[in-house]
Order: sequence, then structure tokens, then C-alpha cells
Amino acid sequence: MPSNNLLLEEPIRMASILEPSKPTFFPAMTKIVGTLGPRSRSVEIISGCLNAGMSVARFDFSWGDTAYHQETLENLKIAIKSTKKLCAVMLDTIGPELLVVTKTEHPISLLADESVVLTPDQDKEATSNLLPINFSGLSKAVKKGDTIFIGQYLFTGNETTSVMLEVTDVDGEDVVCQIKNSAILARQLYTLHVSQIRIDLPTLTDKDKEVISTWGARNNIDFLSLSHTRGAEDVRHARDFLSQLGDLGQTQIFAKIENTEGLTHFDEILQEADGIILARGNLGVDLPPEKVFLFQKAALYKCNMAGKPAVVTRVVDSMTDNLRPTRAEATDVANAVLDGSDAILLGAETLRGLYPVETISIVGKICAEAEKVFNHNLFFKKVINYVGEPMSHLESITSSAVRSAIKVKASAIICFTSSGRAARLIAKYRPTMPVLSVVIPQLKTNQLRWTFTGAFEARQSLIIRGLFPMLADPRHAAETTNATNESALKVALDYGKAHGVIKSHDRVVICQKVGDSAVVKIMELED
Repeated sequence: MPSNNLLLEEPIRMASILEPSKPTFFPAMTKIVGTLGPRSRSVEIISGCLNAGMSVARFDFSWGDTAYHQETLENLKIAIKSTKKLCAVMLDTIGPELLVVTKTEHPISLLADESVVLTPDQDKEATSNLLPINFSGLSKAVKKGDTIFIGQYLFTGNETTSVMLEVTDVDGEDVVCQIKNSAILARQLYTLHVSQIRIDLPTLTDKDKEVISTWGARNNIDFLSLSHTRGAEDVRHARDFLSQLGDLGQTQIFAKIENTEGLTHFDEILQEADGIILARGNLGVDLPPEKVFLFQKAALYKCNMAGKPAVVTRVVDSMTDNLRPTRAEATDVANAVLDGSDAILLGAETLRGLYPVETISIVGKICAEAEKVFNHNLFFKKVINYVGEPMSHLESITSSAVRSAIKVKASAIICFTSSGRAARLIAKYRPTMPVLSVVIPQLKTNQLRWTFTGAFEARQSLIIRGLFPMLADPRHAAETTNATNESALKVALDYGKAHGVIKSHDRVVICQKVGDSAVVKIMELED
């Protein structure tokens, strides 16, 4: 087990805990992914979410049609312009997700020890004794004694809208179950999860492909969240599909690990994917409760060492209906940061929660406090030891930039980049200070038209811990024959000063390509 990333060398003075935190432009180094939905789709609420710290907007196609999500996205664009906050877009696929098909808005009461039949006949009305589902192969996949979970959106385990069933009989295509706990199904979106059973459905379904090729392509999505990823082949298949859709060839794929099959093939998935989402809702059902933390720590460690962003879900479920998280939830958020998470993903908390803006704000504050006691020096040494020698040229330069910034107590690291790779490598080493990634657009052509790159690369930094992108003037070159690109550097310094990151007499570390070489420069600012 990797050693703890909590900074213990300097014990905290207890009275300092009561001191209010200083406001900053960047609420936290850890990023927040917010799911936009019924409670968070107006321009006003989205603007509040952006100001509170949301940097990635997730669109979950498990519900709602493309017209609904397009309207929400247009509101997001308006909010981005009014707040002047960058925000990336993530499309979350449905995948082989099983759903209870209910056409009624009336609550369905399920009583413990009673029987309920799961049927693929979607024409039947959902009742307390009969639940239609969207999959005809369930009867072939399960056997007597198997456990089935049904929950609203996903499962929290502590709400009366989650129910556990035990299979007692299989009758043709119907599955007869005994209800293990009383619950009320009060809304329309209910997912069904069969513990540790493979569902014979493709990871990227035909409906997913239709949504990606229409809504996704039209809106140039930055991230594809690949639900129920079970192996590296799932990621390769999704990437091949995206490569056929023009600019979506640049879209990054985040594999959602939410079953034991994905856990078993984690290493190969990590190698193929651009990032990982630890979907603790479904996975928390597949795993024994005492094993969930072990998977989280091991998975985050692997992601950190590989330099690939890791996102943790399901942290403040109670804030769906409450203004404050539980003590356990607040600690859970902090532990995700200390374990090495790049971002926290909020699902139901912002999608249908009563307090989406407040939830993002509180999660950001918890992340910021946890970052103060994150042992950056220990983490830096662990990554250096893991990478080993000889390092690649770029890895050597970027790790040196972080080491220099720590030694001189720099306020920020400024990295000029075209692809974003250098900035991501700097962030991999978790410097104590923010990394300002100055993305220089490049002119390219497909022999039919000229376009500038850079927008994708800038937005895709918004999910990486400690990395804050800005898109520079394309007339500034990322590679230069001068020691520094003075005009682009001035823009970056002015940006840092305007947002309180850089002050007079501060030191900054600059990482930039100069011709065929890369240069790390330390600059001390004057008045």
C-alpha cells in the first residue's frame, strides 16, 4: 500500500483550524465536474456553478433527449461568456445500463419480504409487484440467489429509494425476486444493477453512437465518459469511432470503472484511456464495503504514477436534499484529495439536487483545505522514483521545473505549450503552486480549410489538478529563438497578477521550448 500523502512533519496548531480561509480566485487546485440537469440548467444557476468552481460540465444521456441537453448547453455558453470562466464539456454515455421502465409519476411502494417480478415487457405498467425493464436477457444472466439492486439515479445505500432484491426464480424471460428492504420508487429514473454479473450488451451502444455522432460532433465535446468500461478493447473501439467524426478525434476518453470486470482489467484500461472515473455508485455495490477504500487508493495511485487524471464520484450524496454534507462525506472528499484525485464528480447532487451551487462551493472549500496538508514533497519523490532513469527529455525538463519552483518558493509555474503535454507533465508532479498553462494555437489544414488548434487542449486541462489554462494569441509561438517570448509572457503574468496568483517581488518559474531545446527559467518580478 502506498504511503499516506498527509503532511505530518509539521503538526497543525489547533487554534489555526478556526481561522477563516483566505479567498482565492482558484477555489481549489482539485477540479469539480458538475452534472447539469433539471435543477442546474438555467443561465443563472450555471453561472453560479462556474463562479463556485465548476470547470467541467457533464451531460448525462441516461435521461433527456438531445434537444433538452442542447438547450442546457446553450445556457452554459451564455454563462461562460458572462462569467469569463472556461468550462469543458463531458458527454456521459448510457452504455449497458439497465433501467426500470416506469411511465407513471405515482410513487411505487416496495415492501420487504414481498415478491416482485422483473419483466422485459415494457408495455406493462409498473406496480409494486411488477417492474418492466429495458433488457430481455436478464433471465439468462441471473440465477437463484443472485443479488439485484435498484436505485434512483445510482445507489447511495442510505436512502429509501434504493432497494435490494434476491432472485428466487426464473420464469421464461421474467425474473422473480424477494424484496429485502422496503423502499419507495418516487421518480422516473431508476437504474438496475446485478452484482458481479456480466450483462451481454455492448459498452458503446447504438444509441450512444447516435448521440455522439449528432450532439457530440455538433458541439465538439472535450471528454467522452465511457460508462461501464470492462476492458481496453472498449476504449479502443470508442476511439476508433471518434476518429471517424472529424474534430472528435481530439476528444479524450475517460473510462468509467463501475464493475468488477473493469476492476480486473484496470491496468490495461488505464494504459489505453486518457483518464479514469472511479464510479463508486455501481462499484460500491459490486465490492464489499470494506474493500471500496482499498480500490480507491490503489486506483488513484496507479493513475497518479501514470500521469493520467483520475476522477472520484459519489462523495456528498446527502447534499442532494440538504444544505450541508455529513461529517463522513466531508472527510470522504478530503481523503479523495489526499489519495491523489484530480477531480470530484458531482452527479445527483447537482443534477436534481436542491443546492447545486452550494454543493460545488462546499466541495471546493473542503478540497482547498485538504490540499494545504497534502505532502507534496513525498509525492514528488514517489513519482520520481516510479519514473526512474533514464527519463525522457520532456519528463526531465518538466520535473526539473517543479523541483526549481519548490526550491525557490515560486508563486506559479508558467508553461508555454501547443499540445498541452508539457503542462500535463508538470501537473503530474503535483507542485504546491498553480500551473498556468499558456496554450499557443497552431494553424493546420486538411487541404480543404485552415483551422487553429488550441481550444481543445486548453479545455482538456480543466480536469487536471493544479492546471489552469489560458488560450494565447496565435501570433505568439510556443517555440521561439528568444530566451522568452516577451509578449506572451506578459499576458500570462498580467493574468496571474489580475487573479491574485502573482504579486510584486514574487518568483515564477517559466517552462518553454527554445528552438530544439526546452528551457526552465526562474524570474523574480519587480514592482
